[in-house]
Amino acid sequence: MARRKLKKEQLLMEAVKKVAPGTELREALEHIIDAKTGALIVIGDMEDVLKLCDGGFELDCKFTSLKLFELAKMDGAIILDSEVKRILRANVHLVPDSSLPTSETGMRHRTAERVAKQTKALVISISQKRDVVSLYVNDMKYVLLDLRVILSKANQALQTLERYKTRLDQVLSNLSALEFEDLVTLSDVSTVLQRAEMVERVSREIERYITELGVEGRLIKMQLDELMANVEEERLLVIKDYCRDSQRAQRMRQELLKLSPEQLLDMMEFCQVLGYEGPVNILDSAVHPRGYRCLRKIPRLPMSVVNKIVDKFKSLQAVLNAGIKDLDDVDGVGEVRAKAIQEGLRKLKEYHLLERYI
Repeated sequence: MARRKLKKEQLLMEAVKKVAPGTELREALEHIIDAKTGALIVIGDMEDVLKLCDGGFELDCKFTSLKLFELAKMDGAIILDSEVKRILRANVHLVPDSSLPTSETGMRHRTAERVAKQTKALVISISQKRDVVSLYVNDMKYVLLDLRVILSKANQALQTLERYKTRLDQVLSNLSALEFEDLVTLSDVSTVLQRAEMVERVSREIERYITELGVEGRLIKMQLDELMANVEEERLLVIKDYCRDSQRAQRMRQELLKLSPEQLLDMMEFCQVLGYEGPVNILDSAVHPRGYRCLRKIPRLPMSVVNKIVDKFKSLQAVLNAGIKDLDDVDGVGEVRAKAIQEGLRKLKEYHLLERYI
């Protein structure tokens, strides 16, 4: 269910990209709105679309915003190719299956919804009186908002993301301190994963706004990229550190996507994703990190070597207690790198313990 929902969302966002500010199609839509002519535009040259066309005339000419604007002055639909590079037909009467259900009331919008359901093409309907642009893809409808409204929502979401990210950094630092003291519980791990998932979901919301903003969303995209740097990797490494089967970490990451907003508030759900089941007090159970995340923080230590170190020592505490010779025995480490690992872990321990107790 979650995978299907994500696929539908991606399909819708691909449609929104085609009409985002900065594209020639968006320029044409704005001309049509200003002229209050309305329009019905079908993007897709597949056979299913052409079967529904009645009358009109064939053009097969290069697409430009001004050509589309002029053709929209006629009553019929306009057919564009799937790449929005050519105008195929204009002043077309569309005849979709009238038995297909529709929630729309206006003739143009009813036709648009039925054509989208029947052909799987992207259909754009522009209301003549209300200046509303509606996108129809399969059984989905998306109404384009005013850019000022989207910018306001995006900025509010960024502020929320900043607060969530600050809290995530705090719980990650606390987890690191507990790892060096070997005092981690399932509750600590679940809290980190919960916060990381909340951050990820807000970021996906912002990405939708950025898609709709097009060229106007460049600054917001830069801020988002800065805030989300390393979040995905940190979360995956936490899962690899604590899940019962580290080989299934990527799969468990996908299972987190399936959690509903209500399940996101239940710590037991995160325990189950990690492979732990039991009564509520299982959250107080001690767990021991394998060491992926802490080792990954050491400069110039590739993930391939981190994997080999974890395979040999099995836990972070064993790595912390290992001598230079023990580390040197790991393939790809060597004496110089072994000393760097010891020194790096020592500095990380001092830093995170200091962060926790000041």
